[in-house]
Amino acid sequence: MNENLLKKLRTLELISESQYTEILEKLLNQKIPLPQILLETGLFDQERLAATVKCLSETPVIELEDFNIDYSLFGLLSDDIIKKYKIIPLFKIRDTLTVAISNPTDVTAIYEAEKYTGISIDIVLSPPKHIARAIERYLGEGQEIEGVDDLIEVSDTERTDDAEDIIDINELQKIAKEAPLVRLVNIIIFQAAQEGVSDIHIEPEKSTLKIRYRIDGVLQEVRTLPRQMKAPVIARIKIMSHLDIIEKRKPQDGRISMKFKDLKDVDLRVSTFPTTNGEKVVIRILDKSKGIPGLDKIGLTEEMLVQFRELISKPNGIILVTGPTGSGKTSTLYSALNEINTVSSNIVTLEDPVEFEIEGLNQGNINTRVGFTFASGLRSILRQDPNVIFVGEVRDVETAQISIRASLTGHLVFSSLHTNDAPSTIARLIDMGVEPFLLASSIRGILAQRLVRVNCPDCAEEYTPPQEVLERLHITPRKDSVFLRGKGCAHCRKTGYKGRTGIFELLIINDPIKEAIIKQGSPTTLRDIALANNMTIIQQHGIAKALAGTTTLEEVLRVTQEE
Repeated sequence: MNENLLKKLRTLELISESQYTEILEKLLNQKIPLPQILLETGLFDQERLAATVKCLSETPVIELEDFNIDYSLFGLLSDDIIKKYKIIPLFKIRDTLTVAISNPTDVTAIYEAEKYTGISIDIVLSPPKHIARAIERYLGEGQEIEGVDDLIEVSDTERTDDAEDIIDINELQKIAKEAPLVRLVNIIIFQAAQEGVSDIHIEPEKSTLKIRYRIDGVLQEVRTLPRQMKAPVIARIKIMSHLDIIEKRKPQDGRISMKFKDLKDVDLRVSTFPTTNGEKVVIRILDKSKGIPGLDKIGLTEEMLVQFRELISKPNGIILVTGPTGSGKTSTLYSALNEINTVSSNIVTLEDPVEFEIEGLNQGNINTRVGFTFASGLRSILRQDPNVIFVGEVRDVETAQISIRASLTGHLVFSSLHTNDAPSTIARLIDMGVEPFLLASSIRGILAQRLVRVNCPDCAEEYTPPQEVLERLHITPRKDSVFLRGKGCAHCRKTGYKGRTGIFELLIINDPIKEAIIKQGSPTTLRDIALANNMTIIQQHGIAKALAGTTTLEEVLRVTQEE
């Protein structure tokens, strides 16, 4: 403990290198307690030493240069406070802002930050040279924040509306192209892309403009802007995505292509929606640099992986991936297509929209405005001599019937459906109007899935799950069972989670299942047959991952509670 405290004192430059060496020698060889040595050196008085030791014992020390700083949070504090007290805002969770400082006993800095922001301040510690470098880089005199404008190239985004002669619209366009606002919007997008955010929510409220990021499937508030920023920020995003800044009464959809240094190409899908407080904007981030994960990386069990690989290697039939919106269906389907993507196969896709471009695939976007739907597109695909067809989603009976016809004529068809589990998928298709005997003949397998957050590797620790959670999951843990949960740290924004993985159930359509489908057996009947054939249900798979320390039982319950 004494050595750890000494290392923290050196890291925070509260003692010099020579003092560290001298004190360490006394600590190890003379066995003198560290507080006594520090008092004898005259570096600390009794009161300051007690406060320093208490703070160092309770507060983490982070390498700030390894941390993804949320540049947009600098606006919560004045430049004067940041420079005077050497404070770096890191992240905001609800009404608490976590900041990095180097002086563990600087209560004035914390007081001034709380007074200025009006919210609670939590601290982590970081070396003063790291904080000084961050301030120099992000708020240095005459410098742009991290040179964000140089980091980003927007493709064909600048647009002028010469025909527009309304003075306030002209003024709004002018403001939307001014450097400070351009920089602010670029910062919000750049930080989100850097942190692996899937969606940015820009939400107008009566007196503020709220910015939220969806991280690992959960929304987190990252910044609140004053209400006068509503129109300029939204206008800037509309200009970037080629949307009509005058039209505020109906939803609009657009896209932005950006190039980030280190992050490569990023596609942004922009959607606006009119609300009583103004237009809400949601930006979906598609990072092309991430690539497509292999099937062995998405979270399948070894048994499921073998079975699913066998399914996707078949020459014909339908393979469905199901789950609610945001459960990772498209990513799983891309992984499957990428695995069977060879020079001898003609793989044609029909998507809404194409999320990732995969070399070797012939990918098409549907366009309902010109009548290019899933159903009409499928008819055209069948004239393209395909081996494998990927239909983004089965939305209606016509699409389902054409997909079945394609599978029965020698094509392997992949698609998705919004159902909660694998057995209920059959009932959904029958309800659409598909004949049961056609389903039994064409479907090879159904993979249902969810995404659960993964315990943060930096702060995971043993814990005892609440009894209520155990009861709702019908679990009686063994005495030697060990459960892990992240307690929350700077690396996971104090959520306890970092990243996500899949939990699955795979329904193989064997002879007993086929017979039950033809007889229009209920989802319960299909499930019972599948369980008799050793199918693992989603919730069981999630519980197994919690027992392995990958996630928590609370997280499994959160995503499977309808099961």
